[in-house]
Amino acid sequence: MKFKGLIKGVTVAAVAVLSLGAVAPVANAASNKPIVVGSKALTESKTVSEIYALALEHAGYKVTRKPNISNSVVYNAAKKRQIDVYPDYTGTIVEAYNHKNGHGKSEKQMASMAQAEANKAGLTTFKYAPGDDRQGVGMRTSVAKKYNIKNLSDLQKHASQIRFASQGEFEKRADALPGMNKTYGKFHFKSIKDYDTSLLYQIMAKGKADAAPVSTTDGQLATSKFTLLKDNKHLWPPYNLVPVANKQAAKEYPKMATTLNKVDAKLTTKQLVQLNKKVSVDGQNYRTVAKNWYDQQMK
Repeated sequence: MKFKGLIKGVTVAAVAVLSLGAVAPVANAASNKPIVVGSKALTESKTVSEIYALALEHAGYKVTRKPNISNSVVYNAAKKRQIDVYPDYTGTIVEAYNHKNGHGKSEKQMASMAQAEANKAGLTTFKYAPGDDRQGVGMRTSVAKKYNIKNLSDLQKHASQIRFASQGEFEKRADALPGMNKTYGKFHFKSIKDYDTSLLYQIMAKGKADAAPVSTTDGQLATSKFTLLKDNKHLWPPYNLVPVANKQAAKEYPKMATTLNKVDAKLTTKQLVQLNKKVSVDGQNYRTVAKNWYDQQMK
């Protein structure tokens, strides 16, 4: 904190005393005020947010939890300091919030772009996790094995034998099926039918479809029923998990960055898939899953 202005008629010592007296209550107020940790209304976001909250509490901070914030408003909530910090993704910050093109960018480049965009909004990002929750295509494992489909090039060759389950948006977005068509060649699927996003794995499990758009950290991918296809021509850019904090909050809570960086260093893609599986597939409460992970990995 910087102070400007001239004070006449007092000694330098008196100025120092007055300055210390003015600053101390502010610092104490900041340290006693709970950190507000938010999350999106998604399983992964809620689980990681709870891990962040546990880590910050272990670091000596008081924490208020605000889960289930709409995806469309959570970034602005951090800007307005309705929350102090929450987990997001480098690619989401770049492409969804700021409408920049991340195609062909490396993890490091995408993280740098995300930090630059966040800075403009009065936010900051900490170190990104190795965990990468980007766009992908998943298949029923039995069908993938039947046609020896391991990547998107293989899928394109066998598309006429594959029933694709979508949710409407995927066929239209430039970075989705149109992008696949441009990068890999036209996908002439046997059929394309739209379903609610939350039902795509159920539709495949029931044998009503063979492939569908997925996220690369979906818990269902930890089971033997489904296979994630490799994006062998690197159509989709990285979406690494990253803590997003209000800049002022990051200054007021100096241990926040180092604390969350230690957590993120351990959140690999495999770890995120396993966390999601415990909640989405095994039916465990996300707070229980978060605590168990924290106790095993961070203590």
